[in-house]
Amino acid sequence: MTRGFIEAVQPEGKYTLDDYASMASLSNPVADLRREALHIKEVVGDRRILMLNSTAQGGGVAEMMPRLVSMLCEVGVRTEWWTMGTDEERFFSLTKRLHNLIHGSGDPQLSEEDRQVYEAVSTDVAAALDKELGPDDVLVVHDPQPAGAGAKISSNGRKTVWRCHIGLDDDNAQTDAAWAFLEPYVTSYDHTVFTAVEYIPKYVSTTVSMIPPAIDPFSHKNRELPIHQVVGILCNAGLAKCPFPLVTPPFEHLAERLRPDGTFGAANEPEDIGILHRPIITQISRWDRLKGWRGLLDGFIRMKREAEVRAGDDERHCTRLQQVRLVLAGPEPAAVKDDPEAVEVLEELIEVYRGLDSELQRDVALLSLPMSSRKHNALMVNALQRCSSVVVQNSLQEGFGLTATEAMWKRLRVLGTHACGLRQQIRDGIDGLLIRDPNNAEEVADALDRLLAMSRERSAIITSAQRRVYDEYLVFRQVSRWLNVLAEVVAES
Repeated sequence: MTRGFIEAVQPEGKYTLDDYASMASLSNPVADLRREALHIKEVVGDRRILMLNSTAQGGGVAEMMPRLVSMLCEVGVRTEWWTMGTDEERFFSLTKRLHNLIHGSGDPQLSEEDRQVYEAVSTDVAAALDKELGPDDVLVVHDPQPAGAGAKISSNGRKTVWRCHIGLDDDNAQTDAAWAFLEPYVTSYDHTVFTAVEYIPKYVSTTVSMIPPAIDPFSHKNRELPIHQVVGILCNAGLAKCPFPLVTPPFEHLAERLRPDGTFGAANEPEDIGILHRPIITQISRWDRLKGWRGLLDGFIRMKREAEVRAGDDERHCTRLQQVRLVLAGPEPAAVKDDPEAVEVLEELIEVYRGLDSELQRDVALLSLPMSSRKHNALMVNALQRCSSVVVQNSLQEGFGLTATEAMWKRLRVLGTHACGLRQQIRDGIDGLLIRDPNNAEEVADALDRLLAMSRERSAIITSAQRRVYDEYLVFRQVSRWLNVLAEVVAES
């Protein structure tokens, strides 16, 4: 059995920096990046940068990697993207546990067998990497899955960077167990990169940099969509009914909606979801327990049941609360190979949904979005967000939360929590709203109600949100930060 292997991924390079610069709103960030790259690429020289993570699709890292890699190449830094894989089923179950433990959740008891599984796969992946890397190349490893393999490469004398996208701004038995397990690997790296200062484990003594994630404004998930394209995407994806023929054909694989009997079927049968003509509250995430799905569903139900009381004499708001629907959307669980918890979380939501009365079932659309085409999946997410009145990320813990960034860029009302990654982005009352307890149905209901009812403050909040993303969380700023890290690593040689 092959326990561990690596595969090269060819990132999409459809757009150049000139394409971005042709848009007046993006010309300044592109110019800043080019100035930054002029002197840094001389320091990095002809060295190759190899980026390694665990999967080419599903999750924020896989979404960020294509543009990061292609843009680094365009400014003169030779960069490649590789993923690791394994036939050892226990490996990704273990790394998912580590993921949850780093977020402060799960059973902190990690066994010697866990260590052996991690070591075996890491050894095989490291052996495969060793054949690909030259003596002056720099290996950048993303997150816990390939951390062990990168550590073994580091021990061979090559320059290595570990980039951790997740963390918790608190210490407990779970986080202590995870970081203790990873300590022999993390401490082997020459340089580490975290999303927030709060996420750095106490034993890290090497040079540390901070790089928040970022979005690509030209990606299928974030690019501007004229109204006819939004409608076309929803119809082609099976998310809206279209009474006339479309120019483009239906997607090969359509979105599916949970039915009252607990099975998935056509999203618009027997009744249209109403995405195009109803107020919509949307959360789109992995089927991960830490995403706060149940708390959001409970809060929405409470708001609906209290609609008339909450609206008072405001007939328009009463109608809005009566008409609003909740969209809970995530990827096909089977398509995300490194997330074995997904099916379990989805099954729990299905059971809750089946227990709702028929009226509430009609007002909740639990969607499974196909992953067979990354482009089609991203366009579905983009169209769903742009049709939403409110976009929610109700996370118990969140490393960053790019779904919030995406919604802020699209000038949407955003509801987040005080999870570290979300409060880094969303300033409460300025760029959106934050709640303290994502499991508190009343707090969730109150925040949703307030966002739906916004009138005068809406314009200020969505304008501020977009500006914050423009200044801090676009891909140009991320690439600039990476250039500085790579220059620092090379200079330490």
